[in-house]
Order: sequence, then C-alpha cells, then structure tokens
Amino acid sequence: METKRHTCLKLLFPNTGDPADAEPIFVKGTWYDTHFDLSITDSLNAWVCHASEEEVKARATQWDQPVSEYVQLSERYLGFQQPDSVYGFADAGDGHKRLSWTFEKEGTKLQWRWKCQQSPNSKKTTAEILDFLMDANITLSEEVVRKTESFERMKVEAEKCLSQSERFANEKVEFESEIYAKFLDVLNSKKAKLRELRDQISKGEAAEKSPQEQDTDKTESFDGESDEEDATCSSKDVSAPKPSQLNRKRTTRK
Repeated sequence: METKRHTCLKLLFPNTGDPADAEPIFVKGTWYDTHFDLSITDSLNAWVCHASEEEVKARATQWDQPVSEYVQLSERYLGFQQPDSVYGFADAGDGHKRLSWTFEKEGTKLQWRWKCQQSPNSKKTTAEILDFLMDANITLSEEVVRKTESFERMKVEAEKCLSQSERFANEKVEFESEIYAKFLDVLNSKKAKLRELRDQISKGEAAEKSPQEQDTDKTESFDGESDEEDATCSSKDVSAPKPSQLNRKRTTRK
C-alpha cells in the first residue's frame, strides 16, 4: 500500500486593494510516491489541484528528473516555506488560480507552476484544511507537553547527577587529604627511625674507635719506655769497666 504524507504551508501575498495588507493562504499537501494532491484556501474560497501520475511523470521528464525526485522537491517547497524561493498565486481565469514557486538548480533560477481549479465545495475544502490544522496543532501541543515533561525529568536527573558529582568530588578531596595525612605520618615515622638508626650506627662506630685509640696510646708509651731503658743500659755498659780490664791494671801496677 502506498504511503502518504501531509503538510500544510502558510503563505502571505500582498492585497490587491491594499498592498500594505498581506492576505494569507493555506496550502495543504497530500504526498505520495508518484503523485500528490493540493488543497488551497484563503478562508473564503478554496481551490484544489490533483497532480496525477501521468502529469507528474510528464513534468519530471520535461525537467530531466526522476518522478520520485520531482515529488520530493515539490514537497520540500510546498511543505515548508523556503526563504530563497519566490511564491506566487495568480489568477488563471474562470476562477482558477496558478500556484508557482522558484528554486535554483546549477546556478539557474527555475520556476514550477501548477494550475489549481476552484473547489466544487469551498466550505468543505476549507473545513478539511482547518481540521487538519487543528489536529496538527493538538498533536504538536501533545508533543510539546511530552517534550516539556521529558525536559523536566532530564532537568531533575541532571540536578541529581550534579549533586552526586559535587558529593563525589568532595569525598574525593577528603579521601585524598586523609590518605596524604596518613602517608605523611608514615613517612615522618620512617624518617625518625632512619635518624635513630643512623645515630645508633654513629655511636657504635665511635665506641669501636675508642678502644683502638687507647691500645695505640699504650703501645706508643711502651715503646718509649723500652727506648729509654736501652739508652740507660747502653750508658751503663759504656761507663762500667769490665773485670778483665781491672785485672790487667792490677798486674801492671805490680
């Protein structure tokens, strides 16, 4: 089954009696894959345009376009007003109107036009357009309500996330401060133990060095006394006469 899409475009055209006053028209489009229908009203009169598959195919061939691309481009310009396009809604005689719009293609400004016949029942056509606008407005209002509620829920969730983030950040700072404080305590304790061990090592080295120095002093004093004794003995040996020498002296005297 061929799907269809609906659009409604509001266009403003200068009033022929008062150019400063703009008259609105509403263009409702029903779009299919290979053709489309248009319903137009200015609130007093209504016009319709039934673009059949044959007509759309002939127009697409005339512009060297596939049918699907022609329909999509028409829906683009008649579904949403394009700021770079010039729209027209001129008399075509016998109560008919000609709807036109311009667009650029490869640097060339082109114009498409479709003739719209006066509706056999303007009130019905206008009512259908107004019903579509009312339904679209209700749907849009419901969508706005849903989006607003969703936004409010997201806002509440965002505030909760922000609160949790701030709480986590504060807990992180407190945790880091606590860890740093404990680390400093451990580090200072290790430093104190290291200083204590260093002092003990220094005292041990000093204690080992003191007996060695005392032994060295004793050795030096002992060596000094031996030298003095040797010197004394030598002087005694030199000064005291030997017995043989005394006997010799006595014999000589005789």
